[in-house]
Amino acid sequence: MSADATPDFLDGIVAIDLHTHATVSTRNPPDEVAIAMDAAMDAYFKQPMARPTIAETAGYYRQRRMLAVIFTVDTERETGQVRITNEEVAEEAAKHPDALIPFASIDPMRGKMGAREVRRLVKDWGVQGFKFHPSAQGFYPNDRAAYTVYEAIAEAGLPAIFHSGQTGLGAGLPGGGGIRLKYSDPMFLDDVAVDFPHWPIVIAHPSFPWQDNALAVATHKPNVYIDLSGWSPRYFPPQLVRYTNTLLKHKMLFGSDYPVVTPDRWLKDFEALDIRPEVRALVLKDNAVRLLGLDRDPISGRYARLKPRSGDCC
Repeated sequence: MSADATPDFLDGIVAIDLHTHATVSTRNPPDEVAIAMDAAMDAYFKQPMARPTIAETAGYYRQRRMLAVIFTVDTERETGQVRITNEEVAEEAAKHPDALIPFASIDPMRGKMGAREVRRLVKDWGVQGFKFHPSAQGFYPNDRAAYTVYEAIAEAGLPAIFHSGQTGLGAGLPGGGGIRLKYSDPMFLDDVAVDFPHWPIVIAHPSFPWQDNALAVATHKPNVYIDLSGWSPRYFPPQLVRYTNTLLKHKMLFGSDYPVVTPDRWLKDFEALDIRPEVRALVLKDNAVRLLGLDRDPISGRYARLKPRSGDCC
């Protein structure tokens, strides 16, 4: 954190949730594919899921004195679902800089046009990172066709979150709604971490059924982190808890997957885990502050990375 940062504000933040979803657009008309996917997800989790607007999400996190990284997911090519635009996410997040940090999502198979969108979103919209979902976007993370988009993100020094493991998206639909789980084995990110050694890469979720693969990659590659979203901590496998307490204590990040899992539930169940107090502080906030390089722009009030990272992620 630079000398111009405002540690007083960050001191008052209880936690930084690295993984929340924008699920409702206030600009797009209802989308039939999204409606079908949402109904399937409600059935999979055996309860209707809250679907707040971005502004409502900001209010929810503000009440809890948390910052939340928020993003949409661009699955238009693979699922036919109209995305919430990255511009809507960024513009709405900019209205709530005390609660939201905007990430973006671009189908990496868009190649040079995708790279142009990356640069525009970073330059003109203040986007602070990117989210990929290999299963929902239909690509292997180590496919060289994705590297044009990766290069643009890495040049900006911004982190990227990659979904890993099982997903509730499409679960229960015929053929899983076309979602292929094989793309989300975190071992494919090992190649990406080799080819982009200074690019901060976050493996999202306990990576069922590939948890050990995620732990191996994060342990071996200095630029790879893990966010603990998508599962209640009460269901974390023992090796994930052990590595959180030891070898990966500086690389584990709190994430809820809100609104799929609420931060209230996640934090309650995390409290019951046998995690050392100094490690709890790292997971809930300190590791994310370091990863995101949080600094506050004195003019806009937004939290942003004001200087390029230049490979200081690890």
